[in-house]
Amino acid sequence: MTKRPLAYITAPWGENEYENTETAARYCRAVYDAGFSPVCPLLFLPLFLNDAIPQEHKDGIDIARDLLRRCRVLVVCGSSVDEPMKNDIAIAERLRITATTLDGLLTVKCQGREEGGSHE
Repeated sequence: MTKRPLAYITAPWGENEYENTETAARYCRAVYDAGFSPVCPLLFLPLFLNDAIPQEHKDGIDIARDLLRRCRVLVVCGSSVDEPMKNDIAIAERLRITATTLDGLLTVKCQGREEGGSHE
């Protein structure tokens, strides 16, 4: 079995943590189905970091940036782009990490399949 490349997931997360978690899990599944290992800090950093504490908020940003640096691709999800996403895109560009949308990733994956078929 070939090793799956890491794909960092960024999206315009809202205020509702439960909605964010459900949405992030759907994005992760789609990225996984496309042949990547999804990396989504939103799904695990809040489990042990308190965003209301300034140092922990900063540490969370640092951890997320470190994870992004280790990824092969940045997957931009959602229908809009907010400031944190712009930062992720700028970092990826500076590090020469490919950035694509989830739709773009799935389109490429579908074109690579010999049998075609649906990915949804």
